[in-house]
Amino acid sequence: MKVIFFGTPQFAVPTLERLLEHPDMDVLGIVTQPDKRRGRGNKLTPSPVKGIALAHQLPIWQPRRIKKDPQTIAQLQQAKADVFVVVAYGQILSQEILDIPPFGCINVHGSILPKYRGAAPIQWCLYNGETQTGITTMRMDAGMDTGAMLLKAYTPINLLDNAHDLAQRLTTLGADLLIDTLLKLERQDIQPIPQADTAATYAPLINKPDYCLDWSRSALELHNQVRGFFPNCVTSFRGQTLKVIATAPLVGSPYWSQLPQDLQSLEPEVASVSDSSASPATVVSLAKGIGPIVQTGEGLLLLREVQLAGKRVQNGWDFVNGMRVAVGETLESIEY
Repeated sequence: MKVIFFGTPQFAVPTLERLLEHPDMDVLGIVTQPDKRRGRGNKLTPSPVKGIALAHQLPIWQPRRIKKDPQTIAQLQQAKADVFVVVAYGQILSQEILDIPPFGCINVHGSILPKYRGAAPIQWCLYNGETQTGITTMRMDAGMDTGAMLLKAYTPINLLDNAHDLAQRLTTLGADLLIDTLLKLERQDIQPIPQADTAATYAPLINKPDYCLDWSRSALELHNQVRGFFPNCVTSFRGQTLKVIATAPLVGSPYWSQLPQDLQSLEPEVASVSDSSASPATVVSLAKGIGPIVQTGEGLLLLREVQLAGKRVQNGWDFVNGMRVAVGETLESIEY
């Protein structure tokens, strides 16, 4: 099959690489977002997908607004691709573009549709405490992730998985599922299934206020927020911004059994402080060699990794020792 690949971030790279490796796939070129200025030097930097395209000497299109770029659209028409593959490209395609390839535009979406349509399905599914997710391939239409579904693949979500962990797993799953989808489409061995709009949920772009931790929420809700919006959730300690990178909810059954053995050993210590009358955001215990345990609106939360402003990420116990954290100190919420 002759393929033009649309994608931008690292999440899309394994799928492109799988297409390039497959003997039955011929990647004619890639469409990606324009280079952006990044880093301390503020240098123009290509997207991860463009980096792969350059290494393979593929044609590259980088329109600022593809729907409004007649030259790019004309070149895509002239390429005579059988199919367009879209993985986290970052722009909405017009009906004119969707109609170009005979096999349509196939999207690899990071959720089990119709749940979590939108820009951030991995993050919001963790935020909501889902225990399973996966990949859906679909034939795109003019809506936001509303096209007919083709194939699905599933993966469980572990209690300590964060958005990075889950994305890495889903990229591999998605690359395999796409190849299967394209081969079955070519053989006409696949039946598109319309989505049930009544079952749809949405995963919008994440905004700065979403990163702010509210300690009146439960330990499980805060843990899901930290891992879903990894690594950007923030609180304040002694007037300094503190990123909370990794946590563990110490909230009893059935969650204890899902924690690693070294954290399960904290159960007696947690039992001794869980009835305390401490206010939310208070450090109620210091787990030796592990980190501070904080009272929330419901249950206790262990801070496994944190990052003070201007400092490197450190484990919870190094933070306790470096800052001489004491039981009874409090964290404070930040508002953007």
